[in-house]
Amino acid sequence: MLPEWFSAFLRNFASSRTDGRKLKPRAGVAHRVIDPLAVSDEEHLRRSSGLEQFFTHIGERTGLNILDLSGASQANVAFITNLGHKLYSNDFVRNLELNFGDSLYDGQVNPRHMEYFLLQNLNYEEQQFDGILVWDVLEYLAAPMLPPAIDQLFRMVKPGSYLFAVFHSQERAESVLSYSFRIQDARSLLLTPRGMRRPAQLFSNRAIEKVFQRYEYVKFFLTRENLREVIVKR
Repeated sequence: MLPEWFSAFLRNFASSRTDGRKLKPRAGVAHRVIDPLAVSDEEHLRRSSGLEQFFTHIGERTGLNILDLSGASQANVAFITNLGHKLYSNDFVRNLELNFGDSLYDGQVNPRHMEYFLLQNLNYEEQQFDGILVWDVLEYLAAPMLPPAIDQLFRMVKPGSYLFAVFHSQERAESVLSYSFRIQDARSLLLTPRGMRRPAQLFSNRAIEKVFQRYEYVKFFLTRENLREVIVKR
């Protein structure tokens, strides 16, 4: 008989997983344009230098494969597919919560559980992607899970391609404000708070460089929301 946590994960995973599929905007749905004056107090529309660099590196090419680890959103799907790219989506943090539940971080130390989770969520072809939008998901990986996840990202992205990640700059905070990240254009993000979360770990600049030590280089951008945007070249 399967353990209860495993059976529950399979049921939730079967109904929620979107990764591995090319996402297309719905017919007749235009890309949402946000008026800064109409954004609620909870949402924050701002310039993103890291995102701008990510799309600058992509350039004017079309037909690229992009992976978004924030889960499918109409804004991200519409923007990226309207550029002529294929978007793959995976709500990585939600799948972590569905998989490990109340033992979100304690469960990540079990090698069998870690291997199964990564197999289900980062099991893409070698060098399949021309860019990966990692966002803040690495902060919710416990120390044992982080290295194999980084290795999987390295395997999945093509040499010379880029990852875009976000890290909180409050290195000693017990909880941080998590966000949904919605692309408005090549240099603007709409940040919508998703509540306070306890991260598995927070990173200094030196720690981030160490995490990506196999990659060619790491570039930092400090923002006003106590966030650090990071561009990583494979």
